[in-house]
Amino acid sequence: MHKFDPSRPPLSPSWLEDKWAVDVIVSVKELVKTYPGGTVALRGVSLKVYRGEVYGLVGPNGAGKTTAFRIIATLLKPTRGSVVVDGVDVVSDPLEARKRIAYVPEEVGGYRRLTGLEYIRFIVSSFLSASGREELVDSVVEEAAELTGLSMSVLSGKRMGEYSKGMKRRVQVAWALAVKPRLAILDEPTTGLDVEASYELRELIRDYARSRGVTVMLSSHNMFEVETVCDRVGLIRGGVLMEEGRPAEIVERFNARSLEDAYMRILASRGRSSPQ
Repeated sequence: MHKFDPSRPPLSPSWLEDKWAVDVIVSVKELVKTYPGGTVALRGVSLKVYRGEVYGLVGPNGAGKTTAFRIIATLLKPTRGSVVVDGVDVVSDPLEARKRIAYVPEEVGGYRRLTGLEYIRFIVSSFLSASGREELVDSVVEEAAELTGLSMSVLSGKRMGEYSKGMKRRVQVAWALAVKPRLAILDEPTTGLDVEASYELRELIRDYARSRGVTVMLSSHNMFEVETVCDRVGLIRGGVLMEEGRPAEIVERFNARSLEDAYMRILASRGRSSPQ
């Protein structure tokens, strides 16, 4: 699998300013989502994500991570608030926004009868055709296949329905990065992977964000994972963005041993009960 260069410094807005002129790729303002029946999933979430940055949305199950991602990916309309991706409002112009976004949900169903390679070609062709880059299909498919870290015999000889969950995640994340979207949204990207595969995938995500200018938003409930891969994180619970910043800054701010420890201290300082 593609290897990450550990000699590169961690990203920050100042590092991004030197390389990418601090392009704001994602702007979320006062995002609220209330589902039928009255369940409030998001309570005024605001955040910005910069070009080439890996931004992690971190919190327990039911915190609002997937709801936020589905709204950003144009799959769900907010109750209130706005989301702009690469200058395009995702609510008023979802078709244009989708040309810029590669979204990999936590659970990807279907396509069980396609081989891994057929799946990659189908998804890549669909994405590139929609964004007017049909001529790149062959080269992008080849790159995505390489990024999976799987042998060609596995990719072309086995159907997706025969893959382990970890193998499926490799294939899904690989295509989402290889098409070089303005924004790749990865919901729990390392779910189902063993320790080695998770490590390699985290390196791949960071490398692509830095070297290709691909902005990545990922979600996780694994604090160690986001602490090692993300340039900035947003800690969310009960639909409220409690804290935001670089992992090391949050740890220092709360005099904590780790991001997980900082998260628990934040809960203790604000009360553990979710907002009602």
